[in-house]
Amino acid sequence: MAMRDIRIVGDPVLRTPCAEITTIDARVKSLVEDLLETVDADGRAGLAANQIGVSLRAFSWNIDDKLGYVLNPRLVAKSEDEYQDDEEGCLSVPGLWFPTERAWYARVEGIDLDGKPVVVEGDGLMGRCLQHECDHLDGMLYIDRLDRATRKKAMRAIRETL
Repeated sequence: MAMRDIRIVGDPVLRTPCAEITTIDARVKSLVEDLLETVDADGRAGLAANQIGVSLRAFSWNIDDKLGYVLNPRLVAKSEDEYQDDEEGCLSVPGLWFPTERAWYARVEGIDLDGKPVVVEGDGLMGRCLQHECDHLDGMLYIDRLDRATRKKAMRAIRETL
């Protein structure tokens, strides 16, 4: 296991949709270990594989002192009538937080390291995390979801910090 460096905005791996995991081998098991170790730090809620430079569909989370992971996650449901618009941040956009609208509840389906089906769901912070990490795996950053004025402010702040 290894604590991995986080790729930051501007790195093309963050904008490339991740590939499905077709074989669960030692490389994938090592990836999951690295995702879990890297997300297990104060202030970290979720981590997608491409954030550590691996373009495979996998992410980990650290919510309410509970660690977990899912392979080949797909966002299959989210609340249509209940939203949250709290400040959102990202390890790949360090130090910047902006109000981001997300569904209050989200449900993700995928598999575990044994290839068995997994369902992960939650509301509030967990719901936000599931949506945020699935976006990463599709090559999207949370700043892409900001309204136009806020996105302009975010892009200016990113340019100033890089």
